[in-house]
Amino acid sequence: MTVTAPETRKRRRARTLLIDVDVHPTFLPRDILPRLPEPWRTRYANETSGRAERGIPEYPRWRGGGFRVDSAAPAGPPGSDIGVFRSQLLEEYDTDIAILIPLTFVLGGPAEYKAALCRAINDWVAEEWLDRDPRLRASLNVPFDSPDLAVAEIGRFAGDPRFVQVMIRGDTQSEWGDRKYWPVYDACEKAGFVAMCHVGGDPGNRYRGTGAPSYYAEQHAWLHMPVERLAMSLICEGVFDRFPRLRVALVEACLTWSGPLQWAMDAAYEMAGNDAPFLRKRPSEYFQEHFWLSTQPIEEPGNPRHLIQSIEFARMTDKVMFSSDYPHWDFDSPAKALPAAVPADMRSKIMGGNAAGLYEKRLRA
Repeated sequence: MTVTAPETRKRRRARTLLIDVDVHPTFLPRDILPRLPEPWRTRYANETSGRAERGIPEYPRWRGGGFRVDSAAPAGPPGSDIGVFRSQLLEEYDTDIAILIPLTFVLGGPAEYKAALCRAINDWVAEEWLDRDPRLRASLNVPFDSPDLAVAEIGRFAGDPRFVQVMIRGDTQSEWGDRKYWPVYDACEKAGFVAMCHVGGDPGNRYRGTGAPSYYAEQHAWLHMPVERLAMSLICEGVFDRFPRLRVALVEACLTWSGPLQWAMDAAYEMAGNDAPFLRKRPSEYFQEHFWLSTQPIEEPGNPRHLIQSIEFARMTDKVMFSSDYPHWDFDSPAKALPAAVPADMRSKIMGGNAAGLYEKRLRA
């Protein structure tokens, strides 16, 4: 463990806590193959044999694979080298905690194969990233559509506090509130894991339900739409009445939609409340109690005060967390992500305080 100089420790105590909840390490086939048992190793080798070791998704609307042009690693794609990662993010901005989200866009094949891939990815994160820097935390990949296998993977890492959340896939076979997923939510609640959904960037766009868009700008603007469905499904299906301590983070899904969604859900509930018999409270109360949002991509209205007001109107001032989306092209610098008009107390909460509260149980374990 690196020893921090006294003057650096003093500076850190004097400044705002900084927790980045959305950073993306990149894995390559060479990272995963040694961690896969047969017959899945051979299958994965065959599936990836024609893939360049660049780690760039096949998505033509992304120039440079969607990465910052200055984030390339010496021997791999952006996000694949912990040294570059430390320099450009942890050290550059004096980050206290960075939460890793290794993106697995397409996990096809038998359930056992998907489970083996998730195990290999989780082991890679633990061994190559978490073991090498105490400032890192991680998200757990699980085969979400096979709840029994997902629960087993959650149990494997329940005792490792460096993993703070379980990823809800954006391309699930059923709506997120479906009872078949309840064992996963039960395991998350019991282990103190946050349930986290990150839907951006899936080249299949299966979570959208209407086919792929024609333009990247179109996709980038509707990142929040899938998570609106997720929130409504979890609330209306009674997930939070069954699992009252379950917490959900919606990452890389914008902010300002949260107020209008709450208003719309409450209006619909008042008009047809018997249609959602599991609810014991207004939908907005569930949303405010159980959901957290992240800043990237953050809306930038002409009047910055309007952004502040939208957060206040939605009653989410304690639920918005900072995210940089490193190493992607639309990376938000911690020094510039929030408008200058954001009040100091709100800024402190967003930059670290709200995340510290959300992940408190795992961070203190």
